[in-house]
Amino acid sequence: MENVLKEITPKSVDYSQWYVDVIKKADMVDYAPIKGFMVIKPYGYRIWEFIQDAMNRHFWATGHENAYFPLLIPEHLLLREAEHVEGFSPEVAWVTIGGGEELSERLAVRPTSETIVGAMYSKWIQSYRDLPVLMNQWSNVVRWEKATRPFLRTTEFLWQEGHTVHRTRQEAEQETHQQLEIYRRVIEEELAIPVIAGRKSAGERFAGAVETLTLEALMGDGRALQIATSHFLGQNFSRAFDIQFLDEDGVQKYGWTTSWGSSTRMIGGLIMVHGDDKGLRLPPRVAPVQIAIVPIARSGDGASVLNYARELEGALKPIYRVRLDDRPEYTPGYKYNDWEMRGVPLRIEVGPHDLKNRAMVFARRDTGDKTTVSRDGFEREVASVLESIQARLFEQATEYRESHRHMIEKLRDAEEYGYRGFFEGGWCGQDGCADTVKAETGMTIRCLPFEGQARGACVVCGQPATEHMLLARAY
Repeated sequence: MENVLKEITPKSVDYSQWYVDVIKKADMVDYAPIKGFMVIKPYGYRIWEFIQDAMNRHFWATGHENAYFPLLIPEHLLLREAEHVEGFSPEVAWVTIGGGEELSERLAVRPTSETIVGAMYSKWIQSYRDLPVLMNQWSNVVRWEKATRPFLRTTEFLWQEGHTVHRTRQEAEQETHQQLEIYRRVIEEELAIPVIAGRKSAGERFAGAVETLTLEALMGDGRALQIATSHFLGQNFSRAFDIQFLDEDGVQKYGWTTSWGSSTRMIGGLIMVHGDDKGLRLPPRVAPVQIAIVPIARSGDGASVLNYARELEGALKPIYRVRLDDRPEYTPGYKYNDWEMRGVPLRIEVGPHDLKNRAMVFARRDTGDKTTVSRDGFEREVASVLESIQARLFEQATEYRESHRHMIEKLRDAEEYGYRGFFEGGWCGQDGCADTVKAETGMTIRCLPFEGQARGACVVCGQPATEHMLLARAY
């Protein structure tokens, strides 16, 4: 038992190493032979599939359809929106040779798809009757990162990116807020991660956007993670790519566009928000294995106990994702630690005593509590416990965040907390003060929270505050 636990570095000793240990020991990813790339193994990818399923349900319910656009983008398209290409230029990977010959025009490996999507939309949209266009794609993107960490920041990662065109500014702005709310629901209700919603400051805005909305989550080491964003692009990309339509009044007009995205970094957030020194703790709704059944057999009664365990598995399997651990080469203690490391929400232990009493022991991953449950109607108890675990993980994460959320009057007040957590205070709105925050503390303005209200003075310069800001060091 001790040997298993020693394989994971405690969070308090080295948080970064703890994170790497967990994802490796839980068999979620492996490092690819190319620096900055990762292989997502089935246990990690299954979580991504659950996220996709949840997102798609919301997307389809709001009229969005999935499509797919090319991986390679001609350079002349990328250059058509100047602010956009400037924002992504350092991260773009280029293809210059194809079929053994030098290409006449470089092709960018997509860092994001606004440009290629815009070029296609300009062909497809002619009339107001063609609007709105509501499309999403699930794909990979490449951004050449210098410092990488699996799930959180890799050169290639998986994501979804939505791209829409609307007849009016109001419709596009509503879309931007609607998609942020969809993200919030999935992240809080499925992943059990509490978030703070707000808009980005001008200096943190998506390149080419008029407004960027964001969801910010607090990780277990007190750093922030931007976990999803939604962008109101105005008519910037419509003008750059000539996305026009003939309106009902007979006037040719430019469309109003949005884009919005979330990625596999949500899985990194899931690990860091809920994980502990034993490994993962997964919310039941996205856990690849929701229930692990561990038979505890002694010589002479092993077959009977195993048959009882199979009976329980058969009762649960039509409803839940269940794994019966009948590996004979491992002890029950090893199996307990193995499933705890993988974050399985509920473990059911059955031994000779349980067989005799037609009962079993429930072990919760979130609290470690154990209770004896009768075989009669145990399916109802399973449902209740899993819902309780889902809710409790969200409560624990919220309690942690709120205990690390501080109001400050002066920037130096954050030093008392080692710059760990969320810090809120007034901002005068000047870029110079935002730059000072970053230079002096390593923190950035994560967002201007919707729930916040400007009051008092700027925490940097002391001038009257025009905005309420959320500060943190971030991934």
